[in-house]
Amino acid sequence: MTEVTLKVHYPESDGQPIGETDQHITEIMELILLLRERYRNAADIYVGGDMLLYYVEGDPHRRVCPDVFVTFGIPKEPPRRSYFLWKEGRPPSLVVEVTSEGSRREDVEKKDLYARLGVEEYFLHDPLGEYLRPSLQGFRLEDGKYLPIPTAVDGSLVSRLTGLTLRREGEGLRLMDTQSGEPLLKPNEAYGALEKERAAREAAEKEIARLRRQLEQYPR
Repeated sequence: MTEVTLKVHYPESDGQPIGETDQHITEIMELILLLRERYRNAADIYVGGDMLLYYVEGDPHRRVCPDVFVTFGIPKEPPRRSYFLWKEGRPPSLVVEVTSEGSRREDVEKKDLYARLGVEEYFLHDPLGEYLRPSLQGFRLEDGKYLPIPTAVDGSLVSRLTGLTLRREGEGLRLMDTQSGEPLLKPNEAYGALEKERAAREAAEKEIARLRRQLEQYPR
């Protein structure tokens, strides 16, 4: 008798929106962009988000969708459309969930699952302050269990894995290099900094040209 192997279909979308509000969507997208920029030259660090992660081969129902994640030790390329744990060989190293009252139950369940999968650091941020107190919380895996990451006086948390400090700023999150204290510039901030640099360079060039014209007026 010939054995027939059925191909398992793994959907690439769960049909859910990326975030519940504009604030949630903006934060998720900014975090992904900031982390991708930070690790743009690292060939063995993958940054993703709003992507289905399948953790049991052959069972498309065993899946989770992290808002933002970083995996150390896997190739950056090629781009993934889904994350298959048995293919990648390891779970995400860090996960950030941008949570809300509507996703409260799901995010609590995710926390337990991430611990079982071996996600080393897990952060929860409730940008609108709907239920989480404090609104930014972090956990680090120790002996298979999550322990709270100590919170600084300003409410910030340190990620040992990334060398970044996460701090609430308004309703959003600010990522800072822990060692230098320098913030990671968001796309609009980076553009503004480039514009300022360009304007300063043009002003300097005009001043140099003015001084040269003055010098040319003096007899030699």
